[in-house]
Amino acid sequence: MAETLSSLAELGGSTKGVQAEAPVHVQKLDKLGRAYATGKRKDAVARVWIKPGSGKITVNTRALEVYFARPVLRMLLNQPLVAAGRADQYDVLVTVDGGGLSGQAGAVRHGIAKALTYFEPELRGVLKKGGFLTRDSRTVERKKYGKAKARRSFQFSKR
Repeated sequence: MAETLSSLAELGGSTKGVQAEAPVHVQKLDKLGRAYATGKRKDAVARVWIKPGSGKITVNTRALEVYFARPVLRMLLNQPLVAAGRADQYDVLVTVDGGGLSGQAGAVRHGIAKALTYFEPELRGVLKKGGFLTRDSRTVERKKYGKAKARRSFQFSKR
């Protein structure tokens, strides 16, 4: 039958000499010397490649200023690079698809942060503290039957 344990020390006795080690993050580069990462936000998916360069950002074969015309969205993309202190040191090539412009900007930001950690693993702490490595999982709630939208009811009329 089962043995009865009288203390917590007896329970953890089998793992006495084993110490849990922190995972070691290593640089991940492709054949061309680029780091690749996928960023996601809402329904948007961004594929991001970074390589050392002059700080040029290309989104879907267009310049950053052309694709993301709103200054707020451009600022959103530059946040991980500014937080890491690498604003003009990397060329970024992005293909983004799905969702709207705001979701696409969030996906590109997430992808840039992940690609930076693959290129320079020591930046992981700074980017993690800034919240750039966490995927924002908020998505649109589905429509329910008997409702006009996800939660909104049809207009009520007494007569």
